[in-house]
Amino acid sequence: MLNEGKISSLIHNPVKVFVFDTVTSTNDVAKNLCKDTEECILVVADGQTNGRGRQGKSFFSPNGSGLYFSMVFNTDSPAFDFTGVTCAVAVACARAIEKLCNFNVKIKWVNDIYIENKKVCGILVQSVSENGIIKKLIVGVGVNISTVDFPDEIKDIAVSLGKDIDRNVLAAEIANNISELIFSNPEKYIGEYREKSNVIGREITYFKDNIPHQAQAVDIDEKGGLVVLENGEKITLTSGEITVRFPLK
Repeated sequence: MLNEGKISSLIHNPVKVFVFDTVTSTNDVAKNLCKDTEECILVVADGQTNGRGRQGKSFFSPNGSGLYFSMVFNTDSPAFDFTGVTCAVAVACARAIEKLCNFNVKIKWVNDIYIENKKVCGILVQSVSENGIIKKLIVGVGVNISTVDFPDEIKDIAVSLGKDIDRNVLAAEIANNISELIFSNPEKYIGEYREKSNVIGREITYFKDNIPHQAQAVDIDEKGGLVVLENGEKITLTSGEITVRFPLK
């Protein structure tokens, strides 16, 4: 079972931990809780009724079979590199899963963690702004741990860790890694992000102004942008979603 005390005892830096049974989404709860505090907070839930991913997509979050949490950091910044932050969080999640589960983890640009050619973890980074200043960063993470019955629309692309793992330990491990990397120089994680990419060298589709473009992913730049080759020209994508044109290996 999820336990505030156990998670707190395993986290290295000062973090206020909240554990809930079922929430709409941990990002929603974290956004409300962080309004009146300057503390770093961690919201963990047993299940979500409205779990969300990037681009408005949903994240299947049944009770008891996954880890769903959001971590809030203070920033006070007029601008933020959300692509770089998402890359840092992806590496943080990949490291934790590799350490605790001994999987060969891959990252699909920009925010999905893959094992066995399927998505096991998603990331959503949001912000809270005031008078044009980004005051808070909210980092949401969802990991499929023992979920078996996925909805039809994702059953062929989603997978669970399938390990008997303590969710408290996994939450703390990911949180510690995020705290270490999120505000660090990209040199600390971009190389690892690039090495774990399952996109580089593959044919992809990306959308610009709702128009599909075919290209080949050739690199991840120093800020986490995806460098693609399209009609002989190199272009760097800094946001958006991509699809891979043939099965990942």
